[in-house]
Amino acid sequence: MKVPAAPPAEVSPSREELPPPAEAEEQPAAEDSEAVEGGVEGEVVGGVVGGVLGGVLGGTVGGSSGEEVLAFRAAPSSMPKHQPQATSGNSFEAHTPNAFTDTRADPLSTFAVDVDTASYSLARRYLKQGSLPPPESVRVEEFVNYFKYRYSVPEKDSFSVNLEGAPSPFGKGRYFLRVGIQGKQVSRSQRKRAHLVFLVDTSGSMQSGDKLPLAKEAMKLAVKNLNESDTVAIVTYAGSTQDVLPPTPATEQERIYAAIDSLRSGGGTAMGSGMQLAYRHAMKKASGNVVSRVIVLTDGDTNIGPHLSPESILESVRGSVSEGVTLTTVGFGMGNYRDDLMEKLADQGNGNCFYVDTYQEARKVFETQLTGTLEVIAKDVKLQVEFDSAAVRRYRLVGYENRDVADRDFRNDKVDAGEIGAGHNVTALYEVELTGEQQTLATVRIRAKAPNGAEAAEQAFPFERSRVRSSLESASPDFRFALAVASTADILRHSPSAQGWSLATALKLAERTTEGQAERAEFVKLVTQAQALTSATASHAESKR
Repeated sequence: MKVPAAPPAEVSPSREELPPPAEAEEQPAAEDSEAVEGGVEGEVVGGVVGGVLGGVLGGTVGGSSGEEVLAFRAAPSSMPKHQPQATSGNSFEAHTPNAFTDTRADPLSTFAVDVDTASYSLARRYLKQGSLPPPESVRVEEFVNYFKYRYSVPEKDSFSVNLEGAPSPFGKGRYFLRVGIQGKQVSRSQRKRAHLVFLVDTSGSMQSGDKLPLAKEAMKLAVKNLNESDTVAIVTYAGSTQDVLPPTPATEQERIYAAIDSLRSGGGTAMGSGMQLAYRHAMKKASGNVVSRVIVLTDGDTNIGPHLSPESILESVRGSVSEGVTLTTVGFGMGNYRDDLMEKLADQGNGNCFYVDTYQEARKVFETQLTGTLEVIAKDVKLQVEFDSAAVRRYRLVGYENRDVADRDFRNDKVDAGEIGAGHNVTALYEVELTGEQQTLATVRIRAKAPNGAEAAEQAFPFERSRVRSSLESASPDFRFALAVASTADILRHSPSAQGWSLATALKLAERTTEGQAERAEFVKLVTQAQALTSATASHAESKR
């Protein structure tokens, strides 16, 4: 797919030990946020109407019915690509959903991998507080990749490739094809030494309980899970920057915890100056044998200092990025949340973007996901799917709009792309119209570099018609759940291609594929909430006519 390059959004944490929010800051509506170990957090259903109006590339290939209530019709979007949007003080970057492409005109679809999850956890927060997420905040791939799938685990290679397809539940004549990548596991004892530089926003906007207090608990979780050979440094920024903790062995846990506990909020937000200092710390340890990473913890606001845009902030540390220092952004709170800034910083900093709304999510990110991304197993990973026009009439990639790569740049190794961390899943879904009897529907190509490599290797995998199930019911539970998540996101973002799709259908798919997993059960409740909110919104609009 030939795509032009892109031009240069409150819930209290569920931990009793967290400090209470400052009285001076208006607090969000209360919710039931008591965490249950291993269970679903909070209750999302009920009381919704009031909220409505308010060797890197060795790989192996592995392998509804009933009345639909509430057929939510998404309004076609006339919004241009990459247009910044502000919603109730929160800022997002709008991306026009991919449209169907005629295979004869353009058989190639090319994009970079993405394992960010911020969009899903942010949408969850909106829904739990009784409102639909802003359509421009919804990124389908981050919804889908929030969840784990049981893909075949590579035994010797860096990753495995898993291909599957099935008929669409939303209309006759269409199918969904899934491309799934599973990264190899790297045990905690086997991974490289890590040097983490926490860059903490301590400005006045961070004082509420779901911001700085939760960020402090999150950092402690990360420190607790580091190895003895790892090191930690802490830099803060508000009206000015401050060196709070020099590089310190992770074994000195009490010293690190004391530094974290000393953090207080107040002042403006000079993110750019803080970033420069954090990268200087990170560069001191950067080498081929050490994972050096800057981790920004902030609500994303930046209002003073010489560097206010992500481009100018990253430009000031461009040399460090090229030397292998990576950047993870972790967002907190709402009201002035800069999702657009956070997501772009992570992309340009060769890292990941997360959003933490509860202590339970802090555990997921800082105990599980962050540990995985510390060990990058493949970098600059690009996928290109070449469809056979004799088998596929039209196709569209569901999501990944902000990860588009020009087809001509697939083999241009100077073009930056995404990274895969140890143990990570990456999933992409295509909606297609099949034609003819051609057995090979497409060829899936993956191109990536070794973690410290400069040259990429490439492999190709045929997507055979035999991998397309005869019915949706015969597809794997993972396939059906991923489809439920992707379709829900496509509806919530008002994708023109999802007009007439039903949240009821997505809900049925999800309900039948939770398989006892708490996160999937929570998703079912969130879809139920979205369904009720959409119904209430439609009823209100009808009553005003």
